[in-house]
This record gives sequence, C-alpha cells and structure tokens, in this order.
Amino acid sequence: MHSPRDPGLQAERTALAWNRTGLAVLANGLLALRSGWGSQQTAITGLALALLIAAGGVLVYGAWRHHQLLNGTPVTAPGVLAVATVTGVSLLACMVGVTSMLAGYPP
Repeated sequence: MHSPRDPGLQAERTALAWNRTGLAVLANGLLALRSGWGSQQTAITGLALALLIAAGGVLVYGAWRHHQLLNGTPVTAPGVLAVATVTGVSLLACMVGVTSMLAGYPP
C-alpha cells in the first residue's frame, strides 16, 4: 500500500488554509459592520452580521477539519456541502463589499 508523501504537513497546511479563510472573512465582516453602523445603513449592517455568522461557521468547520485530518482519519476531500458553503460565504463577502461601496455614493 502506498502512503502519502508528507501526511502531517499536508493536513496542517489544509487546516491553516481553513483558519486563514475564516479569519479573512471575519475581518471583512467587522469592517463591513463598522461601515454599516457608521453610515447607519441597515442593509449593510444586516449583511455584515450574516457575514460574521458565516465566518464563525467557517472557523468552526476549520477546527473540526483540523482535528479530523490530524487525528489519523483517512484524508479525504472536503464534502460538497463544505465547498458550497465556502463559495456562498465568498459571494456574501463580495456582496457586502459592493453594497458598502455603493451605499456611500448619493443616488
């Protein structure tokens, strides 16, 4: 049976990637929340809160994935639901950013 080339490092890199993604989404959510509160735009504030909740979900999934990969569980690709969720969170982050930029301009 063929063993992975670097079983420990690959899992660590994957876990760190999930953590970086979650922290980046969290930072963007906090900036959008600050923008929404500062400009008193309820749409931006609501989207920012949704983004913060999504960031929490990505961080929790990253911690679970880290535990799974480093615990000797056979390495498998993330599930379709995980990939779809991260894609949705990324689209939500883009939507919050565009809404935040457009809300600053007068109609």
